[in-house]
Order: sequence, then C-alpha cells, then structure tokens
Amino acid sequence: MRDRIAVLPQYLLPKKWMTALAGSLASAELGGATTRFIRWFVGKYQVNMDEAAQPDIAQYKSFNDFFTRELRAGVRPMAQADLVCPVDGAISQCGAIAQDQIFQAKGHSYSTTALLGGDAQLAAQFNNGQFATIYLSPRDYHRIHMPLRAKLQKMVYVPGDLFSVNPLTARGVPGLFARNERVVCVFESRIGPVVMVLVGATIVGSMSTTWHGQVNPPRTRKVRSWDYQTQPIVLEQGDEMGRFLLGSTIVLLLPEGKSAFNADWAAAKPVQLGEAMGSFSR
Repeated sequence: MRDRIAVLPQYLLPKKWMTALAGSLASAELGGATTRFIRWFVGKYQVNMDEAAQPDIAQYKSFNDFFTRELRAGVRPMAQADLVCPVDGAISQCGAIAQDQIFQAKGHSYSTTALLGGDAQLAAQFNNGQFATIYLSPRDYHRIHMPLRAKLQKMVYVPGDLFSVNPLTARGVPGLFARNERVVCVFESRIGPVVMVLVGATIVGSMSTTWHGQVNPPRTRKVRSWDYQTQPIVLEQGDEMGRFLLGSTIVLLLPEGKSAFNADWAAAKPVQLGEAMGSFSR
C-alpha cells in the first residue's frame, strides 16, 4: 500500500510532455551549459568515465551523445557462455514464466500477451519459458547488446504510458512493463524464438535499434510493425542491437525448456554487459 501511495503523483504528472521536453533538451548542443550539466550528472550519479571510449566530458556536444557513450575497448569482455548479459544494470526479476504470467513485484504480475502488444500467437511460444527483467539506472552504460546469436524477425512499436521504471514504481504500478511504451524485438535463434523488449519510461527521450535507427518519437497511438523475415539481419552474440536515450528497462523472453539462468541470478543483483547469464539445455 505504501508503494502505491508513493507513486500516485506519477498518475497526475504530464509525463509525455515532460518526456518530449527532456528529449529536446538532451539533444540540444548548448556548449558550456551542456558540459556543466554533464559534469553535474557524472558527479550526482557517480558515472565511471574511465570506462568510456571518450572520457573527456567537454568532448560531448549534447547530453544524448554523453548518455549513449561508447565503452572503451576491452572494458566488457564477453564471457564464454551460451547466454551473456545484454546490458549494465540490476536484475529487477528473473525466472520462470508461470504459463503466461511474468512476475513483476510482490502482488503484481502481467501477461506475455499484454507485454507483446496483444500478439497472443507470439506470446504462446513463451508459455512456461524464462524471463529476465533488467533495470538500467542513470549511471549505467545505455547501449543494449545481444545475449546470443540470432536472426531478426520483426520489430513492433507498442504505444503506452511513460511511468518511471525504477524499483519503487515496479512495486507500486500494476502491469508496469506491459503498460509503458515499448519496442518489441523478435529474433529466431538456435533455441527457437527470443524476444527483447525495450521499455520506455518518463524522460526517456527515445529508443533506437541498429537496423532501424530511432523508433520513437514519433509517439503514435497505434501499434507499428516492421517485418524483417526476408532480410538477412543476423546479430552475433555481443553485437550492439539498440540504445536508450535516458534510462529504462529491458525484458528478455526465452522459450520453455531450452535454457537456464545461472544460479546466482536473482532480484536486485547488479549485472554487467557480457557476464555469463545462463546456458542452453543439453
């Protein structure tokens, strides 16, 4: 009850207007003002600039350039594992999908069909499968990479709300990740279908993928879909597949009986891009 009360103001805030304004400011090139804001942000959130390919804050022309900064070569080596972690962040939840229900937080679950924008046929392929929800905090690296080698099948933009996706909001807003704006990326791999869902949030200016570029804005009221089945878009394990302009969350879906997460993967665990995430069933 306390968490629900704490998030009540989010229902009243003009979240889409705030997000559009934040997106405009983040992309603006304001010279010294941009540099000062980035320096404040680095101090506020303890961003480790030693890991960046460009550690000099003054070299970033816009906040978005800084926020989607490239990592220095070798900082995130890929583990020798069937599945590697696709982002820097912290595990919100992970484990088994109960038929079609994904656990969000105590007292809250949501359906795979709702998460995938109403596509019941796609959702059924993950009944009793595995899921991992990973939250990216403001200090984290915000590029998203592939956990395994896979061929792109389709991408779907699903309009929705723009609640925050921090742990407090996950506890306080029912169906949060199936309620917020999101980009659903569907792949085919050696273990069958795999889905990576990029979840939007308040102040997330946009989401992009390497094969399409910026997906939003525009923020439409209708679901938009792109079919790639006839195109040879194959991403190797560790390849960059997308970016968040300002922080958010990803949800990974895996089919039943094909893989297992490492035993130490549990809620609240900090994780890094490239670390061993799990293995395929033999």
